[in-house]
Amino acid sequence: MKKNFINKVTGLTLVGALAVSGFTACGASASSSDVAGTDEATVESASSAAGYRTLDEIKESGTINIGVFSDKSPFGFVDENGEYAGYDVYFAERIGEDLGVKINYVSTEAANRIEYLQTGKVDIILANFTVTEERAQEVDFALPYMNVALGVVSPDSAVVESLDDLGADDQIIVISGTTAETYLTKNYPDIKLQKYDAYAEAKTAFENGTGVAWANDNTEVIAFSLENEGYTVGIPSLGDQDTIAPAVTKGNDTLLKWLNEEIETLGTENFFHADYEATLLDTYGADYEDTLVLEGGK
Repeated sequence: MKKNFINKVTGLTLVGALAVSGFTACGASASSSDVAGTDEATVESASSAAGYRTLDEIKESGTINIGVFSDKSPFGFVDENGEYAGYDVYFAERIGEDLGVKINYVSTEAANRIEYLQTGKVDIILANFTVTEERAQEVDFALPYMNVALGVVSPDSAVVESLDDLGADDQIIVISGTTAETYLTKNYPDIKLQKYDAYAEAKTAFENGTGVAWANDNTEVIAFSLENEGYTVGIPSLGDQDTIAPAVTKGNDTLLKWLNEEIETLGTENFFHADYEATLLDTYGADYEDTLVLEGGK
């Protein structure tokens, strides 16, 4: 597999960062200061109106709702046994264990991650959620746990090594609500984008010959090229270097504080390196473990 990787992405240095853009959603949220000094019933009413459950409410319910991808191996997917698996899910399982609650996994797509938080459908999003300034206005990000950037994969027969070389009629596949869509729309407005809502739809379309290339998180396009013969990551790093982090509803301070403390504690035991070795090692090998993994939010 390592030889195949070198053949496909010569000189690749994975420095960074996956970015995905969020949608602006409506609705007010109550911070802890908004409800300070009120009785328990008032706090519960305020948090419900804000579209989130506090840490205590989650513990009392015995269940936490976590949004993950169901079709993005090796980060979040449903395995052959019908169970959620992957890098994000490995982390989610530890969250449930340390909170002492059961996990209700909610399958999400890139475009509805913010919506699911703001409508209270999930308590936490763990779906390759890249930290951006725009998203930080809509949700609260916890400490990051992974580095990532954008990348572009194309068929071996016509490798795209520069977006400047694309013809007027060439189309790039993107997934709606991702950083790839935002980046290309802003920086390459003349490039035609073929947009899909789900990762599986984009993958199928690309395999069937739609578009000259597929722009997505570099970790994902690299994984695709490794798992599918006939494709090359001609652009391994595009745009800004970013980080991936859990997200909670804006103003859910108690859950955010717990998550940050959890990530810092997990860093002392090299948890995310163990996560990588359990879920990503077969895809990316050991050479990129220290480049991709962040321990303790650093």
